[in-house]
Amino acid sequence: MSTIRITKQFNFETAHALYGYDGKCKNIHGHNYKLFVTVLGSPIDDKSNVKYGMVIDFSDLKKIVKEEIVDVFDHAAVFNKNTPHIELAKILKDSGHHVILVNYQPTTEMMVIDFAEKISRRLPKNIQLFSLKLQETETSFAEWYSSEN
Repeated sequence: MSTIRITKQFNFETAHALYGYDGKCKNIHGHNYKLFVTVLGSPIDDKSNVKYGMVIDFSDLKKIVKEEIVDVFDHAAVFNKNTPHIELAKILKDSGHHVILVNYQPTTEMMVIDFAEKISRRLPKNIQLFSLKLQETETSFAEWYSSEN
């Protein structure tokens, strides 16, 4: 059976600030992120299976990514909890804002690594996460490939 890659796109909006950065991104700002999730596998060849011919049902992939990434990060403010931003995060949380504290600088590069780990853990054993592309702006994105990690 052939090995096939399938990709699904997800969209979410997230704010962040880069502590210690020497440019504008040290300030709280947001992005309309586009996340492209590509998985690798063989189409199901069991004709009695309701998912016959699919590598993975797009709705199954959607459920995983929504639960792990989109529903968590959408309309949230992300800060590195190992910086003084934790004080700002507390103020925002206490004011009713959705805040996520992470163990890394919340750059697109580090977020895509985090997302790859979260998604990989949830995929069925016969499906491999092939790549992620996290687009931060129309002209800027980070990519993660399993073959390089």
